[in-house]
Amino acid sequence: MTTTLLTKYRPLWIGMAALIALPLIMPVIGLTVNTASVIVILAIATMGLNLLVGYTGLHSFGHSMWFGIGAYAAGLAQTHWFAGQIGLPILVSMAFVAVVSLVIGALILRRRGVYFALLTLALVALSYTVAFRWTEVTGGEDGLGGLQRGSLGPISLDNSTNYYYLVAVIGLAVLFFMLRLERSPFGHVLVAIRENQLRATFQGYNIDRYKLASFVISAVMTGLAGALSGFQHYMVSAESTSIALSGEMLAMVVIGGMHNILGPAIGVVFYILFRELFSIWTTNWLLWFGIVFVGFVIFSPGGLVGIWAQIRRRWKPAPEESAAMSRRKIYDGLPLPGFLRPDPARGPVLEVSGIVKTFGGFAAVKDVSLQVDSGQIHALIGPNGAGKTTTFNLISGMFPPDAGTIHLNGTPVHGLPANRITELGLARSFQITNLFEGLSIYENLRLSVQAKHPSRFNLWRDIDSFPDMHDQTAELMKFLGLEGIDDIQGGDLSYGGQRLVDLGIALACKPQILLLDEPLAGLAAAERERVTSLVRRMAENIPVLIVEHDLDRVLSLSHDVTVMNQGEVLMTGAPDAVRADRRVQEVYTGTGTPPVTGRMAGGDTSAAPLLQVQGLNTFYGKSHILNDASLSVREGEIVALLGRNGAGKSTLLKSLAGLVPAASGSIRFAGRDLAGMAAPDIARLGVGYVPQGRGIFAGMSVAENLSLGRLARATDGSTGVVWSEERILEMFPRLKERFHTPADYLSGGEQQMLAVARALSGNVRLLLLDEPFEGLAPAIVEELFTVFDQLRRQLPILIVEHNLDLVLALADRVFALERGAVFHEGPAEALLTDIDYRKQILWL
Repeated sequence: MTTTLLTKYRPLWIGMAALIALPLIMPVIGLTVNTASVIVILAIATMGLNLLVGYTGLHSFGHSMWFGIGAYAAGLAQTHWFAGQIGLPILVSMAFVAVVSLVIGALILRRRGVYFALLTLALVALSYTVAFRWTEVTGGEDGLGGLQRGSLGPISLDNSTNYYYLVAVIGLAVLFFMLRLERSPFGHVLVAIRENQLRATFQGYNIDRYKLASFVISAVMTGLAGALSGFQHYMVSAESTSIALSGEMLAMVVIGGMHNILGPAIGVVFYILFRELFSIWTTNWLLWFGIVFVGFVIFSPGGLVGIWAQIRRRWKPAPEESAAMSRRKIYDGLPLPGFLRPDPARGPVLEVSGIVKTFGGFAAVKDVSLQVDSGQIHALIGPNGAGKTTTFNLISGMFPPDAGTIHLNGTPVHGLPANRITELGLARSFQITNLFEGLSIYENLRLSVQAKHPSRFNLWRDIDSFPDMHDQTAELMKFLGLEGIDDIQGGDLSYGGQRLVDLGIALACKPQILLLDEPLAGLAAAERERVTSLVRRMAENIPVLIVEHDLDRVLSLSHDVTVMNQGEVLMTGAPDAVRADRRVQEVYTGTGTPPVTGRMAGGDTSAAPLLQVQGLNTFYGKSHILNDASLSVREGEIVALLGRNGAGKSTLLKSLAGLVPAASGSIRFAGRDLAGMAAPDIARLGVGYVPQGRGIFAGMSVAENLSLGRLARATDGSTGVVWSEERILEMFPRLKERFHTPADYLSGGEQQMLAVARALSGNVRLLLLDEPFEGLAPAIVEELFTVFDQLRRQLPILIVEHNLDLVLALADRVFALERGAVFHEGPAEALLTDIDYRKQILWL
């Protein structure tokens, strides 16, 4: 027990030793006890700032406002009500700062990121102006003078040493409070918000409540330091609310270390000693301090504390878990832990009726209805852009539906915030793994367990005093097969391990129903078996709604299936009925009757490829997306890249364009190897990329978009066809009519035309198209189809398009991807005209 206490409260013992040594060291280096008091006061202030910046992830550029308000409030309280006293004025000051910060925090915390930071900057400028100009109250430029330190019984605080010990005792009490707060359930949630605010929300935490509490506590601590500073100097001036002081406080936090409880205090000592000692040698000490500060930001973002952490990591590297998950034991016999089993239920758990969601003028979800019963695995499938993930987002509360209803166990949840829906019993995983990457696996899961605990908002009790939380987390770790790697950070896990933890985070929320968004995406075979087994065992007690593009596996796993297409429900039925339904087959493989004809013969098959890709491997983090992918494109042809969602088609285009770096393999284009080259250099060599979603420059006119396209690449015609403005506008007459119209005022089809035209304006030799027909009206599709058909005479095209009828009618050759590897290469015509052959290649 003694060792545990020593470990838990090590910062407190270090702080106590430092406070005892500080007044003894000051005279030795030519400074006074007053300087020691200033150091402790600023340490209190910066610990308050660090609670906001380092723990909660809210960047305040105006925290000196609370320092100044606390100082003025204490000074005015003593002047008007408590003459000669120090204790009551400080308490009044803290109470006043708490009330003001509560009101201001409730207003400005509605904004995030740079907007919140700028609001704090504006407020500190305002507070400085008020303090400087309101002479009747604050004393104006002369300050509020005449303050008295008073005494504590027989001990006079006018003695510098006595006052230092008072400040030191208060500083030690603040450090003890911070330690308790850091180790409390509340403190752990603050760190979770810093690491991943979205994930914390979907664990069931009301993050607005936590952020407001953190903001108020931070302001009160800094205000306390301001009050002590006022009595230290016997006066308060407007400088205590200045922007300069805010900058100094933030610099102290960064130099010391933001994510360490003692970091700010270390930063204060460094700053004060640097200022006091270095200013002896030069009046330009601030310049040198600026250079040192930049050095810390670049080379040691963790500050002085982080330097030791970097050295320790070199001596003892973090454990590698990149491939170990597939070799870990699978506890197939383990049932779902008892604390996760909901009460037995019958009938529908989730009822979705007629939900609608539009973004701008685009209807992403239209009149979608589905029902998930207890004891059921219900699959939600459909092609790319069908609206599956949007439906998930509406059900889970990420967005409110524009119309329709959602009931969870009979309770309406449509329109409720995500954390409230999670509290009511609906939990979800994410398509892209969504962990607290800077926290351990154990902490990732324990935070979800804690979210259902009555003490989740407790600010004082140590997290170790809740054995039930730890027992449940350990039981869940064993169920998931994660035993023994508790302390590994989420970001250090292999992709398969991250998928397991993401699933576990949702499961630990103790849901009545579980929503899984592509839980098998990117997994190796052994990992897919592991996750599939876990889903089956979970579904014995918890109904599951799953989106998954491994159709073979999801249809074998599910009891009922809902198929979506273009934002609507196509059908709902048993897996066998879905597999046999012609409409579903047509959604995935097309009808074989293209709406537009005019497909040309392919290019010269004996010609050397303009683009040759060999053994390309690409990763997103630790997810292996492309697996030794190979393809070629010759002059005069259009090549289609086919595959299911998540197969790696868009990633391949991005790798060719240099937007996603290739881990290995070669990309030969016109005799040059593009692998490793930056995207701008690849573009200047003549590779034009039109991304999914168009990527136009909104707010700029058609003319300006085309002009920027020309500026991006060489335009002398030496590397490709010269696409003059006149020629481009002749090909796209609609753009000529809207030449000076802002791009965001164009229709969707016109924006797609502009995206293609902008790529052409750089005199490209190869055009990469990602879903160019997505969401367009038939007339626009036909127009673009004709343009692409004509373009192949001038330059080859590599195209990704989920409308198989269109792309097969257009293309000369196809390459089909599955799990990042090319499994089929051949002429497009065979797949266009022979539907049975197409199903054999592209269907289940």
